[in-house]
Amino acid sequence: MRHRIPADVLLLATVLFWSFNFTVVKYALTNGWEPLSYSAVRFAIGAVLFSAFTFGREHTLRVRRDDVWLLLAAAALGIWLNQVSFSYSVRLTTAATVALVFGTLPIFVALISRGFGVERLHLRHWLAAGISFAGVGLVAAGGAGGLGGDVGGILLALVACVTWAAYSVAMGPLMRRYSPYRISAFVLLVGTVPLLLSASRQLVTQDWASLGGLAWAAFFYSLFFSLVFTNVMWFEGIHRVGAARASLYANLQPFLGAFFALVVLSEEMTPLQFAGGLVIGAGIVLARATRSPAPGPD
Repeated sequence: MRHRIPADVLLLATVLFWSFNFTVVKYALTNGWEPLSYSAVRFAIGAVLFSAFTFGREHTLRVRRDDVWLLLAAAALGIWLNQVSFSYSVRLTTAATVALVFGTLPIFVALISRGFGVERLHLRHWLAAGISFAGVGLVAAGGAGGLGGDVGGILLALVACVTWAAYSVAMGPLMRRYSPYRISAFVLLVGTVPLLLSASRQLVTQDWASLGGLAWAAFFYSLFFSLVFTNVMWFEGIHRVGAARASLYANLQPFLGAFFALVVLSEEMTPLQFAGGLVIGAGIVLARATRSPAPGPD
C-alpha cells in the first residue's frame, strides 16, 4: 500500500469513509440496532482485528507500566464515553446535525491543549472558538422544534467531540514512545471492556432476528470502513505526509457527513442550520490546526 497508492488518496478515501459513517450509523439505529449493541459489538470485533494487525506489524503490544494509567484514561474517554455519547447523539437528532457539530473538534483540541499547557492559544484561537460555538447555536436553533428540538442530541455530540479531543491530546506524549498503531490497539482493547459492560442489557434484549440485510451491511461498513481499514489508511497517510497536511482533509469530514445525510437519508436542513455550518467552517479556517486529531470517533 505504501508504494502503490498516493498518500493523498489514502487520506481523502479515509475522510470520505468517515463522513459517510454518520449516515450509515443513523440508518442502522433506525432500522433495528440498539445504540450500545451496535457500538459494543463493532468495537469488540474491531479491537481484535486491529490488534492482530498491529501485533503482526510490530510483534508486540507491550507498553511501559508508567504509561498504563494515561492509556486507561484515554480508553475511557476515547472509546467508552465517546461511543456512548456518539451513538445516542445520532439516535436523538439527525446525522447531518451531528456531522456539523463535529466541526468543533479542532476547537476543542486547541482548548484542551491550552488547559493542559501543551500549547499556547493566540487571540485568533479564542475568536475561532467563539465563532464555532456560535455556529453550533445556529445549528441547534434551526433544528426541529427550535432550540429544544435537538438539544439532547447536540449536547451529546458535543460530549463526543470533547472526549475525542481529550483523547487526541493524550495521544501526543504517547506517540513519542509508541507507534499510533500500538496505542490504538491498546486503547481499543481496553476501552471495549466498559463499552461491552454498558451494553450488556441491550445485547441481551437486542432483537437480532429482526435485523435486515441493509442493517447488517451498515454494521459491517462501520466495522471495516470506519474503524479497521481507515485506521490503517489514516496512520499510513500521516506517516508519509505529516499531520498538518492530513488535517486539511479531516476538516472536510463534518461537511461531507452532512452532505451524505441530506442526499442519502433525505434529511432536511433549515437555512439557519446551513448558516450554522458555514459559521463552524469559518471557525475551522480561522484556527486551522497544525496537527490533526486522531482518527474520527465514529
